[in-house]
Amino acid sequence: MKKLLSTLALAAASMLCSAERPNVVFVITDDQGYGDMGFTGNSVIQTPHMDKLAKESIWLEDYHVAPSCSPTRGSLMAGRWTNAVGTWHTFYTRAMMHDDEVTIADHFQAADYSTGMFGKWHLGDHYPFRPQDRGFDEVFCLQGGATGVTADYWDNDLYDDYLMHNGKITKTEGYITDVIFDAAEAYIKQQVKAEKPFFAYIATNAPHKPWVCPPEYSEPYAHLGKNEAAFNGMVTNIDDNMGALRKTLDELGVSGNTIFIFTTDNGTVNPGKFNANMRGKKGSAYEGGHRTPFMLHWPAGGFSEHKKVTELTHVVDVLPTLLELCAVKAQPAKPFDGHSLVELFKDGKGKSQVWQSRVVISDSQRLQFPKKWKDSSVMKGKWRLIRGKELYHVGDDPSQEKDVSKKYPEITEELRQWYEKWWAKLEPSYDRISEIRLGGEHGSDITLTCLQWMDTPPPWNQGFIRKGPKIPKKDNAKVFGGYLAVKVLEKGKYQLSVRRWPKESGLKICEGVAPLEPRPGCLPSYSYVKGRALPITAATMRINGTDLETKPVSEQDAAISFIVELEKGSQKLSPYFTQELKGGRVDRSLGCYYIDVKKLAD
Repeated sequence: MKKLLSTLALAAASMLCSAERPNVVFVITDDQGYGDMGFTGNSVIQTPHMDKLAKESIWLEDYHVAPSCSPTRGSLMAGRWTNAVGTWHTFYTRAMMHDDEVTIADHFQAADYSTGMFGKWHLGDHYPFRPQDRGFDEVFCLQGGATGVTADYWDNDLYDDYLMHNGKITKTEGYITDVIFDAAEAYIKQQVKAEKPFFAYIATNAPHKPWVCPPEYSEPYAHLGKNEAAFNGMVTNIDDNMGALRKTLDELGVSGNTIFIFTTDNGTVNPGKFNANMRGKKGSAYEGGHRTPFMLHWPAGGFSEHKKVTELTHVVDVLPTLLELCAVKAQPAKPFDGHSLVELFKDGKGKSQVWQSRVVISDSQRLQFPKKWKDSSVMKGKWRLIRGKELYHVGDDPSQEKDVSKKYPEITEELRQWYEKWWAKLEPSYDRISEIRLGGEHGSDITLTCLQWMDTPPPWNQGFIRKGPKIPKKDNAKVFGGYLAVKVLEKGKYQLSVRRWPKESGLKICEGVAPLEPRPGCLPSYSYVKGRALPITAATMRINGTDLETKPVSEQDAAISFIVELEKGSQKLSPYFTQELKGGRVDRSLGCYYIDVKKLAD
């Protein structure tokens, strides 16, 4: 009888837990640093809604991420080190999270949550790396990771842009941050109406460059100069959208049982001087590169008043924390590198040995293959070992001005040894390449872009595409040396159509294009650049280092198509254009910026 009662009690508790499972709204901004809020001491930027949320939240005072976009997002999604999940850069293939990683959305989706992703993904635009391949039911995002980058829809400039909605290009109306929040709000209303618990991931592409915002947001900061005015205006616009979203949650009656999180992805790029007394900005190994704000508000869970957590915490801790708070069972996955923070939420300071001995890392690689010690910060408590050489104690020296490595050689050596073991464990995986799939259901009609070039730095935004390559001073017979890494799923014939301009531009290969007209009160986007005409005369299809066929290019050609037989397995695509320069010189080093891929019927 006692066993039966116990079983019934557990079943009832399970039903109650299921009926009252908290929703999750996770807001993460792009390039907003720790000091870009009124709450953290910035007397210039107006962020009343962020400040109010911080006063009603658990606050991670010593929270760290990676120093740039994709690296932080990969860690957040998988609960694992940036370098372990393959996202240590923002292009090459190093912004595509390995396909065998299990994401936070996968866990919540398996627990019968509805999962929605809105805004910036930056972990892969092609199968199997897209958000809809990684556990998200509803997807509304931009491609490439920022407005105006090479993989984004042509001439997007943050107003009336084309975004991807569940795999289809969709025209939007209005300023992009407003559009992203509006889409998330519509999704949340649908889930509340359906009485479905939801995980809503809202990732703005602001205040990342280009610094463009509605004039009414930049004008209050006009006295600071155009750059700072636009950056600050973008942040204040995000703040207004956050306030409106929280009001909607109140009106829907779900704010009490919604875990609302706000954080950012790396250190600031703010052209202003204030940085909360930290050294470095985005990309830096110092605190200003990777220490960011993190607040969590959940009234039903007892987290509605400001409470500081002073222990060292890291983005890898977020996933296990949310799983515990929401009683979501973890799906089979690689071991998490983080720990649940729930113990810290209750006590403010960790009592277990985990927190006394833990070491975490932030490093900025931004290379095709990681380099040992590069721009690394190994952290334990308040100690920071920078690049394996400089040691700082940020409790005594928050601006990291006094290197004390010689004074504390034992601390330096302890952190060096931790890094050596960490590096040795991960180093064998650094040669792994995330390959875009060709063929199959999701890879038979797609466009590849030069943003994923390997072995050569890509023209990463549309301004570079418009400018074209630098004209070599001497005769250059060198053939394009980069390639796109793909994995062919179905053997057969494929049509590969190479372009200098993307299909949606409507432009011919050889022609130029006028710059976009500047919008009033905004700084130029990447497309406010004149597009140079190029003297292209031929296109060559090169695969796996072999030239298969060369075709002439006329002034009327928008694309040159090749029919090729592809075997199953890994392939390297590196088609290139030939230019005939003045004086009869020949240049074969220009890779094709865009390739439309179509699987042909057998």
